Amino acid sequence: MKLSARNVLPGRVIAVTKGSTTAHVKVELAPGLTVFSSITNEAVDDLGLKVGDSVSAVIKSSDVMIGK
Repeated sequence: MKLSARNVLPGRVIAVTKGSTTAHVKVELAPGLTVFSSITNEAVDDLGLKVGDSVSAVIKSSDVMIGK
């Protein structure tokens, strides 16, 4: 799979929580380092996502905000 996004972070699915229409997917990039994604339940089903799967978190944004 080729993408135009430059921020492609490999990881492992550690949680998938489906709601009525949207699912929350938690991906561990490294021990103690996680990212969360909100995607449709349909996308979860189409990708066959389950805990333990190797995935890529693709971050595409025109802005990156930093807070302290």
